[in-house]
Amino acid sequence: MKMMSKKRLVQGTAVALSLVAMTTVSVGSPKAGANTSLATGYRTAGIVNTVSSIEAKAYANAEVQEADVTVVAKSSDSAKYPEWEKKLMANVDEFLYVRAAADANSEIVGKLRKGDVADVASEENGWYQVSSGNVSGFASADYCVVGDEAYELANSVCTTYATAKEGGVRVRSSADTEGGILTVMAQGDTVEVDTQNQAVDGWVPVKSEGTVGYVSADLVDVSLNTGKAITVQEEQEAIAAAKAKEAAERAKAVTVQNAAVAASVDDTTLLAALIQCEAGNEGYEGQVAVGAVVVNRMRSGGYPGSISGVVYQSGQFTPAASGKVAAVAASGPSGSCMQAAAAALAGTDNTGGALSFRPVSSGRGGVVIGNHVFF
Repeated sequence: MKMMSKKRLVQGTAVALSLVAMTTVSVGSPKAGANTSLATGYRTAGIVNTVSSIEAKAYANAEVQEADVTVVAKSSDSAKYPEWEKKLMANVDEFLYVRAAADANSEIVGKLRKGDVADVASEENGWYQVSSGNVSGFASADYCVVGDEAYELANSVCTTYATAKEGGVRVRSSADTEGGILTVMAQGDTVEVDTQNQAVDGWVPVKSEGTVGYVSADLVDVSLNTGKAITVQEEQEAIAAAKAKEAAERAKAVTVQNAAVAASVDDTTLLAALIQCEAGNEGYEGQVAVGAVVVNRMRSGGYPGSISGVVYQSGQFTPAASGKVAAVAASGPSGSCMQAAAAALAGTDNTGGALSFRPVSSGRGGVVIGNHVFF
C-alpha cells in the first residue's frame, strides 16, 4: 500500500449554491477570496450524500482550499511470494541483535543469524517487532529485508533439500524414468537440491555424489532449510556443548595404549577408590584420565614406583591423606571406577601423558576432560 497526500482547490459561486440544498461534509476551509457561504453549505454533522449533477457543477465552480487529504492508493505491484509477506531476514554477514525494546540501547534478548527467518508482528520507528524460535523482540529495520526480498535472500544463503516421502525413491542420471539410477533414497532421507540447475517439469535436480541427479517431484517434499533466532541462554549452552565436544575429541586424539603394568587386586581396588574420590561424578573418560595420571607417575621415575606409593605420596591427593580413599576401598568402589582403573593399569592413557590434573575453573592449560584439565 502506498500513502499519498495532496491538496485540491474547489471553485464555486453563491449562485450555484442557491440551486441545491447542501448536505455533504466539508472538505476544507475557504481559500482567501472565496464565497464563505459555499464552504458553510458543505458542513454537516458527518453525513456524506451523493452529489447531484447540479451540485457537481457548483462544486466545480467553487474555490475552496482543501486540508491535506490522505488518499490511499493500492500498489500495482503484487507480492510474488505472498506467504513471505510477514517474514523477515537479517541481511547481515553474521548476526543481528534482537532487543527487548525498539531502542539500540535496549537489552539484548537474542540473535538473528545469517539464514534465520522471523515473523513480523509490526513496524514502528524503524524497528520491526519479530518472533523467531524462542526469541521475541525488536530488530532494526536498517539491517532487515521482508517479503519478497527476504525470500530471495533466503534462497541465496540457505540450502534447499528434497525429502523422500516414501522408501525406494530413485535418484536418476537424467530427468526421465529411463535414466540410470545413481542412488536410492529411503523414506525420510534428504538430498540437497541443485538450485544452479534448471528444474525440469516433474523432476527436481539434486546433488548426488559430485554430479547432478533428478528425483520425481511427486515423490519428494522440497523445502528451504532456514534457521531460527537463538536466545542468549541457548547460545551460551551451544558454546558450552561445542567446547565439551572439542575437549572430548581432543582427549580421544591423545589416547594411547601403553604396556600394562603389574598390579594386584589390591592395587586395582586402591586406584579405583582414588578415581571414585576424585572423579566419581565424572563420565567414564574422566575416570580413566585420573587413573592414567597415577599410572603415568608410577612410570615416570620421578614419583614412587608403585600404585600405593603414588596414591599415598605426601601432599599429593587430599582424599588419600584424609582416609577417604581407604574407606571407599574397604566398602568397594563403583563398577565404572573399577573398570576405569583396570583400563588405566592395562595401559590406556587419554591425557597425553599428563602427570597432574586440576579443576577446569583453575584456568590451567592442558587437556580438558569433563570438569578437569590434565597436564
